[in-house]
Amino acid sequence: MRALLVVNPVATTTSARMRDVLTHALASEVKLDVALTAFRGHARDLARRAAEQGTADVVIALGGDGTVNEVVNGLLHHGPDTGELPRLAVVPGGSTNVFARALGLPNDAVEATGALLDALHAGSERSVGLGLASGTPGTPDEGVPRRWFTFCAGLGFDAGVIGRVESQRERGKRSTHALYVRQVMRHFLGDPTRRRGVISLLRAGHDPVEGLALSIVCNASPWTYLGNRAIHATPAASFDTGLDLLGLTRLSSSAVSRYATQLLLSSPERGPHGRHVVSLHDETDFTLQSQVPLPFQLDGDHLGLRTSVSFTGVRHALRVIV
Repeated sequence: MRALLVVNPVATTTSARMRDVLTHALASEVKLDVALTAFRGHARDLARRAAEQGTADVVIALGGDGTVNEVVNGLLHHGPDTGELPRLAVVPGGSTNVFARALGLPNDAVEATGALLDALHAGSERSVGLGLASGTPGTPDEGVPRRWFTFCAGLGFDAGVIGRVESQRERGKRSTHALYVRQVMRHFLGDPTRRRGVISLLRAGHDPVEGLALSIVCNASPWTYLGNRAIHATPAASFDTGLDLLGLTRLSSSAVSRYATQLLLSSPERGPHGRHVVSLHDETDFTLQSQVPLPFQLDGDHLGLRTSVSFTGVRHALRVIV
């Protein structure tokens, strides 16, 4: 079997020595090519080339959720899996690794490599559904390139937090859970749109839902992790269904305290609930539209400001070694 290992050399939780050990372990079982990413978007280019040229049977992403997202977008550049695309495999190397953990993989890179080798030996794989975000026709974002996401997207508050975290990381700060918590508080105090929701939820055949102050789109559950604690924003979300959505129509101090507590205590059976909660499950198509440009994120990657994003849930989009 031919494999391409796409390595993010600055991934949060992997060292050069660990990468060498993992590479040797994989090379003992497959015909392995290794490529180190050098810039943002490089992993996407490497995966796209492997898919177009047919040079790999499996593309392995060694890095965090951002690296995985780039590899997925490279593999699916020409559309969903038709059976001819390389399989995807993941070795977690980031700070959170939501996609890998949602697949049931160990969060430790060495253990995950062992699990991957076992799966390759057994020929074990599964089909996963993915989300697709694109600019909405007839809006200023119409020409924005579409982009796949593996586990979550967000327009508004959560994306603003991610933007703040990325800004801090560019200044040399480490990506830690404490950093995220600090930026949540700072963004809450400084976000002028949280007091009045400016996001509308649009679905064909339904009345618009106005006044969302927060909107999170999930393709899987958990939505994220706080250390080893899984946070379930939309507990019913699954790789086997369409997209789920959690919206909040109020982000006052009392509402944030209540819903933050519900998130911390969430489980696979119960997530945030209450009169300010808007939720969708197993949706194929919908649009989030804002009165003003808002931060937008996919799989924890801040993508700038958007006024309108259309979402599509695509079942059986890609096959994953697991």
